Amino acid sequence: MSGITILGSADERPEGIDAADGVVYRAGGTDLQERLRTRGETPHILDLTGIPGFSGITRDAGSTVIGAGTTVATVARELADDYPALALTARGLATPQVRATGTIGGNLLQRTRCWYYRHPHTSCFKNGGDSCPARDGRHLYGVAFDTAPCVHPHPSSLAMALLTYDAQVTVTGRDPLGVADLLGDGSDPTRDHTLGEAEVLTSVVLPPPAAGERAAYLRTISRFEAEWPLVEAVCRVLRDESGAVTSCAVAIGGVAPTPLRMPAAESVLVGTRLDDEAIGAAARACSDGANPLPETGYKVELIEATVRDVLEQVRQDGRR
Repeated sequence: MSGITILGSADERPEGIDAADGVVYRAGGTDLQERLRTRGETPHILDLTGIPGFSGITRDAGSTVIGAGTTVATVARELADDYPALALTARGLATPQVRATGTIGGNLLQRTRCWYYRHPHTSCFKNGGDSCPARDGRHLYGVAFDTAPCVHPHPSSLAMALLTYDAQVTVTGRDPLGVADLLGDGSDPTRDHTLGEAEVLTSVVLPPPAAGERAAYLRTISRFEAEWPLVEAVCRVLRDESGAVTSCAVAIGGVAPTPLRMPAAESVLVGTRLDDEAIGAAARACSDGANPLPETGYKVELIEATVRDVLEQVRQDGRR
């Protein structure tokens, strides 16, 4: 039964709504509306925007809590000083219109951008089929780390940035979990995340901000702006008075079934002053283990180039 129900709480489930008939949650709706248009679906929509506390940012001595309904533009604007890696990533994605409407929760839980999934006349693992047509078909924008049955990369830029903060999410009906646990490892090709049908992501929880943090974000795209990244990378760094790196976090996206944290690159950088040799070694570490598809070999070189550019930006003028 199609229609819209405005929810009063995240754990509300209206009577008479059968999940078998198709039920979806809506926050900003930027991904949902596009899917409804391209696939011709008519689910019943459970609207989350009226839930008290679902949007907004709260801070205390121990953490910063971002309501899942907080817009990407708000994240970019209000967290620029305390969490620059996240804010820069938020500022760099999509268009001003999408950032003003799309939410942090929606960005984390959006469906794959694969054209086979989104086409109304093709089937794949994620829309009820039993194969990945992209694997033997066109996969120019696919993964460079082929580790799962589905070969299209996860689309969430904010998930990538949140990995560098070891952020957690709160979900109805279960304990908080890390962003990596929310997304899974891609081994279940039918899913883009691990939430059950009746579970709702309610907030993102960040650790206390780190004084003196420098950060940079870069997406390599095929046109000037407003395009999904071929490869993207984000880095956050803490340095001592001598300029030596005391702590860092590096993550990449657009290349694997989920965004990837890069501990090997981080270990290379700690203790250095971000000299050219260290940056080059860290960039190469980010492509170690890549096993691209026939059409995605170019991404291996792009990974190294993108990470190198991000680290050079942090060295020169990374933002606090």
